[in-house]
Amino acid sequence: MSQAQETSRFQATLLRPRLPDGEAFWAFVVLPKEASDKLPRRGRTSVDGSINGHPFQARLEPDGQLSHWLRVDNDLLQATGAAIGDLVTLEIAPVEQEPEPQVPVDLAEALVAAPAARGVWDATTTIARLDWIHWIESAKQSKTRAKRIADACSMLGEGKKRVCCFDQSGYYSKALRAPEATE
Repeated sequence: MSQAQETSRFQATLLRPRLPDGEAFWAFVVLPKEASDKLPRRGRTSVDGSINGHPFQARLEPDGQLSHWLRVDNDLLQATGAAIGDLVTLEIAPVEQEPEPQVPVDLAEALVAAPAARGVWDATTTIARLDWIHWIESAKQSKTRAKRIADACSMLGEGKKRVCCFDQSGYYSKALRAPEATE
């Protein structure tokens, strides 16, 4: 875990998201606002944590309510011995250094085709790259995603290191939110 003063300990219920047919099984929890408030940002944030004492590292997603949610994959769920509907004990703390995000294939290809944009991309911070990727991945339609990739390459090519006008928390645009739980 990271620094003790940043660690949050809380209990939450494991929820099952409404999943399209064929999608792999997973669960999620929504963090209490008090735990989310201790994190360094309202957007995507990586944490070291534990569920019922089982350690993990994960990236929290914004829930659109100025808090975050955590995806618990099936392997982690099984390792904790917990099931959907169980009240689990979580401890989370921000990671010391945000891990480098995985660049989506379509964005990586666009950056290769735009050397000036790639140069600025490489010169920016991990958090800024995370925000660019988050902005692109938050598009609901493929044509919007393609436009955002083109716009990102254009803005980066002009020297802009940060995506402007993007609400990483989803609070104002409601573009980002926790999954809908099954009943």
